[in-house]
Amino acid sequence: MDPVSFGTVVLLIAIALAFDFLNGFHDAANSIATIVSTRVLRPHYAVAWAAFFNFIAFLVFGLHVANTIGTGVILPAIVDHHVILGALVGAIAWNVITWYYGIPSSSSHALIGGLAGAAVAKGGLAALVGKGFLIIILAIVGSPLLGFLLGMLFMVIVAHTFARTAPHRVDRWFRRLQFVSASFYSLGHGGNDAQKTMGIIAMVLFSAGMGGTTFHVPFWVVLACQAAIALGTLFGGWRIVKTMGMRITKLKPVGGFCAETGGAITLFLATGLGIPVSTTHTITGAIIGVGATRKLSAVRWGLAQRIVWAWLLTIPCSAFMAATAWWVSRWFA
Repeated sequence: MDPVSFGTVVLLIAIALAFDFLNGFHDAANSIATIVSTRVLRPHYAVAWAAFFNFIAFLVFGLHVANTIGTGVILPAIVDHHVILGALVGAIAWNVITWYYGIPSSSSHALIGGLAGAAVAKGGLAALVGKGFLIIILAIVGSPLLGFLLGMLFMVIVAHTFARTAPHRVDRWFRRLQFVSASFYSLGHGGNDAQKTMGIIAMVLFSAGMGGTTFHVPFWVVLACQAAIALGTLFGGWRIVKTMGMRITKLKPVGGFCAETGGAITLFLATGLGIPVSTTHTITGAIIGVGATRKLSAVRWGLAQRIVWAWLLTIPCSAFMAATAWWVSRWFA
């Protein structure tokens, strides 16, 4: 490669890792909101706990999600540095906007929207991989719904199992169990979300001729992405923690455990199937499911409705920003 092309690849990798860091920062609330709001752990201890499990996720999961991002969303032939740059700029811009306003939108779907927007701007709708894009769209609906159902199911089971147990004993037990459920949720978060950036970087290397003749994710990319998302989580996004853990519904340790467990199962299932789902959607659905088992009025449905609107707007808004960034980048490189 010539020096300019090599420099472009390095720049794109740096921007991708910045997105990964921002992903961890933006989505820290997903991992720790419940355990912080139930006061099982102080915020700074909670983010360190979550960051550790974010990092070691590569030891547990394969790279199915990374492969989906790299080859299952847009046609590999359409990829160049303008498309990647546009996708990352669109996703990062939407993340910053929603973080500023404390809205728990999806970093994952911002990236999907960014990829789609930049690819369509270059090659039209034919640039999308129809099957992969459809599966992701279905997951937008399916992941919060499954989280909702599992959160509600676990809450009902626990309520019946411990109906005759003193509340203070239940609280004490589930404070300890929340360490386990939060660990599994953070593991699922690191396993699904970090792989999206792995797929982007592998896409950059492959399109530049540096990734060999077949698409794959180098091990150094795996380590770099897991480290970036873990560092982002370590810094945390406290605006969204407040929304997720305190404003949607009031949680106790038992509710936090049920929400995290339901969310973790959803993420493990999706990651195993190679589906890039939203950790934000998943845990929000689980929290609402837990709150709804007490009474419908326990959930602040007005806030939940605003969050849903943010979900619906994420892909089109990040796609528009990415398409704009793609168009602008062509004038400068």
